[in-house]
Amino acid sequence: MDIITLTDSHLLCLLQLASPALPVGAYSYSEGLETLIENGTINDQTSLQHWLESELCYGAIRVEAAVMVRAYRSTKIGDFKALCYWNAWLSAARETEELRASSWQMGRSLIRLLTELQPQLKPIAGAVGSPCNYAIAFGIAVAHWDINIKAASLGYLHSWASHLMTVGVKLIPLGQTAGQQLLLLLQPLLSSTVEKILTLEDDDLSCCSWGLSLASMNHETLYTRLFQS
Repeated sequence: MDIITLTDSHLLCLLQLASPALPVGAYSYSEGLETLIENGTINDQTSLQHWLESELCYGAIRVEAAVMVRAYRSTKIGDFKALCYWNAWLSAARETEELRASSWQMGRSLIRLLTELQPQLKPIAGAVGSPCNYAIAFGIAVAHWDINIKAASLGYLHSWASHLMTVGVKLIPLGQTAGQQLLLLLQPLLSSTVEKILTLEDDDLSCCSWGLSLASMNHETLYTRLFQS
């Protein structure tokens, strides 16, 4: 396994980008978990761990992270045409209206934040246009701050896992210690998933996420909801 080296500045930029304090509205979404917890499919640490592991191995998040890598590479070489292509591709790949809307809302919030923090990114943001998916905006930021792409991919996936762990802590509910234990248990899989994502060919971008799709589609019919997805 390659050793990741980051300067202090690059590490701090990555921590800021992957932080739950980043004002992109991720806290509003459960990515179908609210439905699965409500119907009893997920009801403890073990079942939540199984769901997250399945998503990392076969689900849409690995495709999303792979598109983030492509956004990073396109931005690095100034290929705005490719950047627009992958943005449109990811929009078309979202399985449900809720999942697409959350990706667009978070992407819009992040790209707006980035252009306010770094005005020199406005031409890139303008080239991508609206809507901009969250993975695309994240890849642009990673490229602009010259963050190691392997480290950035780990940060992207860990941020995703941390958020859904928090959803589980709130809704199942799990204890805070159980949630942190879950994150530790996921570390080896997060690392191996990143290794695979970085070598995925374009033709291999596929997933098996019908469970997520069904959970997302049924979310709007729940009697009470705390999350938008």
